[in-house]
Amino acid sequence: MSGPPAKARLAYLDWLRGWAVLIMIEAHVFDAWTRPDEKAREAYGLLMVLGGMGAPSFLFLAGVGVALAASAHMGRGRSHVEASRIVRRRGWQIFLYAFLFRFQSYVLGGFTYAAGLLKVDVLNVMGPAMVATASAWRLPGTRTTRALALAAGTVAIATMTPAVRDAAWPAVLPDFLEEYLRPSPGRGTFTLFPWAGFVLAGGVLGVAIDGGRRWAPWRLQAAITLAGLVLAGGAWWASHQPALFSTARFWTSSPAFFALRVGLLVLAVPVAWLWSVRPWRLSDARPLEVLGVGSLLVYFVHVELVYGWISTPLRRRLTLEQGAVAWLLTTVAMYGLVVAWERRRATKAQNS
Repeated sequence: MSGPPAKARLAYLDWLRGWAVLIMIEAHVFDAWTRPDEKAREAYGLLMVLGGMGAPSFLFLAGVGVALAASAHMGRGRSHVEASRIVRRRGWQIFLYAFLFRFQSYVLGGFTYAAGLLKVDVLNVMGPAMVATASAWRLPGTRTTRALALAAGTVAIATMTPAVRDAAWPAVLPDFLEEYLRPSPGRGTFTLFPWAGFVLAGGVLGVAIDGGRRWAPWRLQAAITLAGLVLAGGAWWASHQPALFSTARFWTSSPAFFALRVGLLVLAVPVAWLWSVRPWRLSDARPLEVLGVGSLLVYFVHVELVYGWISTPLRRRLTLEQGAVAWLLTTVAMYGLVVAWERRRATKAQNS
């Protein structure tokens, strides 16, 4: 949801972020508008599995963006400490957006659910995780030093998740703080453990992409592909071995499942690059890139559209087939919103 400065943007990463937008809208539309009896269909389960990759994609790409943004600032002559400070400020901005989003929901919901103001959502995790990722640029040394620090942080978060979720000590914290560490029933699923790990993992890949700029593009993407295959394959193998963490649950807190998703996200990057350089491109239209650039705006608007009062007549009323049409129409509407927003910004910039 947050990318590097415009000069440092890589189109294939925006394209990949656009796919994450499609998946995000799909998950929310089908979750909110599908009839209860339709949710028993196997297709609905598959759609939710696909939808489950939306949030990891955004978090992972936010980490990639942190690394590229810090590199871009250093390329403009700033020190590594200054670059870290600037990008950390963006992370705190995202964190503040999380509360702005909850306040928006509170207002549009008729001021009826004040407890929702402190609900932990994806932006609440993304912001602090971006800050932690950008802090790696405070370290003196090379890209390798930063990559190793981020990799160590990723592994630590993934392996600590089972213990944190089953520990007794978080219960002494206020509920809104405990929810940053482990999920509370009926209050969402986003917590720092393990979701923040996706941002740090993305930071590792961002460091690699930045360091590989001097390579031939195909060589860099081949190396990324190999890393993704090793990570996903190793995670798949580990998931079939005796569990190292007896309290881990595969679909929620298992380090193997976390690593599998990271491996798949890494593999998606060379796929996006291959699509961006395809020789049979028929036009310069890039709708997914447009959605990717405007993903934060889409997040703010579509969640209220899907779950808010305006769509009450559709709530739990649609079949899966009708939901597919609703997904398409919602996506088109969000694309139009982003295009209009960008045109307005461009016009304002020309007139200023």
